[in-house]
Amino acid sequence: MIKLENVSLVFQGGSVALSNITTEIKEGDFVYLVGHSGSGKSSFLKLLYRDTYPTKGIIDVVDMEVSSLPKWKIPILRRKLGIVTQEPQLLEDRTTFENISFALEVLGYEADEIDAKTSTLIDLVELQDNAYKFPYQLSGGEQTRVAIARALASNPLVLLCDEPTGNLDPDLSIQIVSLLEKINRAGTTILMATHDSSIVNRRKKRVIELSDGKLIRDENEGTYV
Repeated sequence: MIKLENVSLVFQGGSVALSNITTEIKEGDFVYLVGHSGSGKSSFLKLLYRDTYPTKGIIDVVDMEVSSLPKWKIPILRRKLGIVTQEPQLLEDRTTFENISFALEVLGYEADEIDAKTSTLIDLVELQDNAYKFPYQLSGGEQTRVAIARALASNPLVLLCDEPTGNLDPDLSIQIVSLLEKINRAGTTILMATHDSSIVNRRKKRVIELSDGKLIRDENEGTYV
């Protein structure tokens, strides 16, 4: 599903974001990507959806070699992925329903399909009472749920979440993780970057830990490197 072999990312000027990362995430996994600020978590995720590309190494994501992917194939890759960021980045002049349906319009769905699928996604993230509210009328947790529903519009094989609970209080954070676990049980592979150790310790999942761009722990395999 996701495989990195000896992947490094070095920025201009010599700053090392990632160094010789080798790991594999299998279909159906739920994995926490942890580490302090600046450890390389966001860089790791950006490599997977080809927002940037590695200095060296090989990256395979959903049967596509991302490390050498031509630009014209990037949209094909991203249709197989759902991306949720810390800031939901919702369209402020559109309701919950319209934010989700817009993603389906971009994907080329027909009008009747859009309405049906949007309703299904709203039910999934439990926002039935907020379907016609604008972002400013939603709590932080509700906005995150909209962002998750929008990311699921393309039926992604993998959901990449970059600190989706970073701005939420502990109770809301647990609710969001519970929602992600439900999505995972339905078959979507999930990789979630977080610095919230309370979530990681409470929800027993595989943990990949980065420190200064190096992989120092992969709990699923019980290995420390």
